[in-house]
Amino acid sequence: MNIINGGICAAKGFTANGVHCGLRRNHTKKDLALIVSEVPAVTSAVYTTNLVKGAPIVLDKKHLENHTAQAIICNSGNANTCNANGMEVADSMAELVHKHMGIKKEDVVVASTGVIGQPLDITPIAGGMEKLVGGLADNSKDAAHAIMTTDTELKEIALSFKIGEKTCHIGGIAKGSGMIHPNMATMLVFITSDVAISPKMLDKALKSDIKNTFNMLSIDGDTSTNDMVVVMANGLAENPVIDSEGADFDEFAKALNTINIWLCRKIAADGEGASKLLECKVSGADTLETAKTVAKSVICSSLLKAAMFGADANWGRVLCAIGYSGADVDVTKVSVKFKSAKGEITVCENGAGVDFSEEIAKEILLENEIDILINLGDGKYSSTAWGCDLTYDYVKINGDYRT
Repeated sequence: MNIINGGICAAKGFTANGVHCGLRRNHTKKDLALIVSEVPAVTSAVYTTNLVKGAPIVLDKKHLENHTAQAIICNSGNANTCNANGMEVADSMAELVHKHMGIKKEDVVVASTGVIGQPLDITPIAGGMEKLVGGLADNSKDAAHAIMTTDTELKEIALSFKIGEKTCHIGGIAKGSGMIHPNMATMLVFITSDVAISPKMLDKALKSDIKNTFNMLSIDGDTSTNDMVVVMANGLAENPVIDSEGADFDEFAKALNTINIWLCRKIAADGEGASKLLECKVSGADTLETAKTVAKSVICSSLLKAAMFGADANWGRVLCAIGYSGADVDVTKVSVKFKSAKGEITVCENGAGVDFSEEIAKEILLENEIDILINLGDGKYSSTAWGCDLTYDYVKINGDYRT
C-alpha cells in the first residue's frame, strides 16, 4: 500500500473540478465542486445523526436507495438547511448535472456546507456549471478547495494497493473544522475508488470503519446538520468483484481505514482556532465499548483541551473525564502519560499523581501533536479518539460566523 498523488482523481475513471460561482463574497474562494465517474459507481454513504438535516441529505437518501451514483456536486458557503425551498434547490442542483452532463438525476449525490438557515439561490450555481463541467480533469485539489468553509488547510490523500494481481486505487478529500462531534462528526468526506465491490460489501466496509474513525473525532461537541461520508467504487480496476469477506475484502477495508484515519487526523488538526492535534489512546480496557467511551470523554473535555492549549500537564482533568464518562472503570488502576516528538512523561499511576518534571512536561506539551496515553489496567481492548486544543480563536471564529 503506497501513498500516491491525485486525491479523488487517482482512481481510474474519476475527474473533478472546483470553481468560484458567486455563492461566497470572496471571489478568491472556490465554492462549487463536482466529482464524476465515467461509469455509474457502487456507492455507499453515512449521514449525520442530527434530527435537523440539510435538504441534500434527505435527497441523497432517496437517490442512493439503489446504491448507485455517478457524480457528486457540492457547494460551500450555504448549508441549504432549514430553508422552505431547500428540497427544490437540492433537486435543481442534481438536475443541473443531468442537463450539462447527461448523467441521470437520480445518480447525482448533492451536498452543501456553510451557514444554516440562509436562503440558497440556485442562480449562481446554474451560472457556474459550464465552467465547472468544462474544467473536469485531474483537479482533485480544486474540488477540495471548493468544499472548504472555515478550514485553513486542504485535506486530500490517495493510495494504491493490490487486489489479487490488479493494482487498485482509493482517494479522498474532506472538509471539516468546526461543529464536529462523534456519531457522524461534522464534515463532508468524499472517497473514490476503482475497486470492483458489491453494494453489500462496500456498505459493510464503510459502516464498520466509521465506528472507529469519524465517530471517534470531536472538535467542539456540536454535531452538524449536513455531515456525510460518501464512497464511490466504479470497478474500473477490473479486480474480481469483492462480494464476500476474505483477503480481498480485508485489503480494501484496510485501504479505506488508512484513508479515513488520515483524514480524521487532518480534520482534528485543523479544528477551528486549533494549534494542536490531540490523539487519545486508551488501552487495557475490559471491553471495546469501555475503551471507546473513555477515549471520547477525554478528547471532548473542554477543560483538558484548554490545558493542552496552555501546555499545562493537568492530568487531573484526564481522570475527571474518565470518571464522568459513564464507563465502568476502576480508577485505582489507571495510568496516564503525555507524549510528543519531544518525549514521553508519566504523570499518573494507579489513579494517583507521581513526581514528574513540570518543565519537561511543558516542553512535551508545547509540540503541535500530543498523544494522551491512558492504560485502564483492566483488560486487552483499546481505542483511539482524535481532537484538538481549545484556543481563544475558536470563540473569535464562531462569535460572528454568520455575520
